[in-house]
Amino acid sequence: MRGGMRRRPWRRGNRTSAARGAPPPLDRGVLGTCVDRRTMLRITGGAAVVLPLAACGDADAAPNTLRISYQQFGSGTIMRDYLTGVMEAYSTRHPDVTVELVPLVAAEEDYFTKNELMMSSPRTTPDLVYEDTFILQSDVAAGYLRPIDDFIAGWDNWEHFYEPGKEAVTGQNGKVYAVPTHTDTRGLWYNQDLFEQAGLSVPWRPSTWTDILDAMRTLKDELPDVIPINVYSGKPQGEKASMQGFEMLLYGTDDRLYDAESETWVLGSQGFLDSLEFLRTIFSERLTPGIGQALDPNLSELVQNTWMPEGRVAVNLDGSWISSSWVEGGAAEWPEWPDVIDVAPMPTQDGSAPGVVSLAGGWSWAIPQLSSKPDLAWSFLEEMMSTDNMAGLAVADNQVTIRSDVADHPDYQGYSPTIDFFTELVDKAEYRPALAPYPQVSAAIQAAMETVMTGQGTPEQAQAAYDADVRDIVGPENTSEAS
Repeated sequence: MRGGMRRRPWRRGNRTSAARGAPPPLDRGVLGTCVDRRTMLRITGGAAVVLPLAACGDADAAPNTLRISYQQFGSGTIMRDYLTGVMEAYSTRHPDVTVELVPLVAAEEDYFTKNELMMSSPRTTPDLVYEDTFILQSDVAAGYLRPIDDFIAGWDNWEHFYEPGKEAVTGQNGKVYAVPTHTDTRGLWYNQDLFEQAGLSVPWRPSTWTDILDAMRTLKDELPDVIPINVYSGKPQGEKASMQGFEMLLYGTDDRLYDAESETWVLGSQGFLDSLEFLRTIFSERLTPGIGQALDPNLSELVQNTWMPEGRVAVNLDGSWISSSWVEGGAAEWPEWPDVIDVAPMPTQDGSAPGVVSLAGGWSWAIPQLSSKPDLAWSFLEEMMSTDNMAGLAVADNQVTIRSDVADHPDYQGYSPTIDFFTELVDKAEYRPALAPYPQVSAAIQAAMETVMTGQGTPEQAQAAYDADVRDIVGPENTSEAS
């Protein structure tokens, strides 16, 4: 990646796709094209695709109606366009099936809550739900999801999934509860022009946390109107704060959230304290967005769609997918971004091995336990998860694939200036504890972050509160003190 993006102008529209037969598998043409009115009426039965929860009828009353719930990310339309394309192809082979999309426009925490409320009743449950893998185990433990082992046993594509993806959707009982769609990795997105204006060298490759702080202080001094760095923090940011923010720090230390060997949650670690101290430093020195902006639940859309294209933030610690906003047809088209933005790995705290840090996550599709149409749901899921469809979605949404067949797809290879960088981080990446208590532990992390970022308490006080919360969540017998 050294300087490569400056020499590699890129436009998604320049790539071509081979002609497809009917019914067409999903490709970028389908992703970018809405179905015509007659097809849409056949697919949705004339109903609006946005359904309020109160309007949902008994699932058994419409045996050939399939309801699909997914998160609508702000103003983005990538998932809607992807599902619409799949619906068009699916309907040609299943003209008697009505497919209704249920887009939930909500921040992460609200989306999870709404999904769980819908899945808790046979009257309101969708037949397919889009699940973040971090919440999956919690929903399994709550009884919301059904195992799909019988389905994947006869599905040839399952052999193409990498083991980490399979493990992410496997319950503690050994059963599989979802099909993973993709993974993702994280790093430091930085504005090369701003670095050069501040007298900093590019390409930028910080080796320690101190290197990051030194560069951010220089940016603040030299470019006072620019926000040096954005690190998601605090309760309104939800899992972004825990994963893109805190855990990208903690996993660069010698400590972890959970000790797999003793099967206990780790309390009182030095790495946890040091991570909070780093956050206290950047917020107290005003190297970040102001507190009001940092606690805005819509911050990620603001950073991606406004601040980065306008050169108002120098560094953003974020995920592999964010440049999807800047391509042709994206929420914030920015043709020049490959010449302006570069990416750097997040370093470990003091440069110790392996030298870089990335957290990996991803999403999946699952069948709710109360759905009365699991066979129909699976038939649609198979359509969604074809190789061509998943390659098309990966390109459209800037995803890192979790499948060997997609990785070998000609449309996937080299589709973005950053895809090779983020794909190379996969084998170095770490994963959140795939355990049912994790979402509650994550909320406790966010509260600890908010305590130090707002100055309401010291890192030591925030850590003590976190430790107490975790003991309450998992029970003292399931915790251990760091050595």
